[in-house]
Amino acid sequence: MSLIILIVLSLIMVVMAITAVIHKKVAVAIIATGIVSLMASIMYLLMAAPDVAMTEAAIGSGLSTIIFFYVLNKIRKAK
Repeated sequence: MSLIILIVLSLIMVVMAITAVIHKKVAVAIIATGIVSLMASIMYLLMAAPDVAMTEAAIGSGLSTIIFFYVLNKIRKAK
């Protein structure tokens, strides 16, 4: 059962990574990269690495996404 979940999470990560690269809207790409990080943190949790999962969720999914949106907002205001 755990292997099936890991495969599904991996497929979601690949689709979101491709979406982040291909999509023309920057906001969609930022959200897609945040989802990739969130799926990675879930995978770490399933592989019995809760400390790495918490760090990935906090930094990779949370803080990085917020910083990207903050910078995007600053760039749009500067124009």
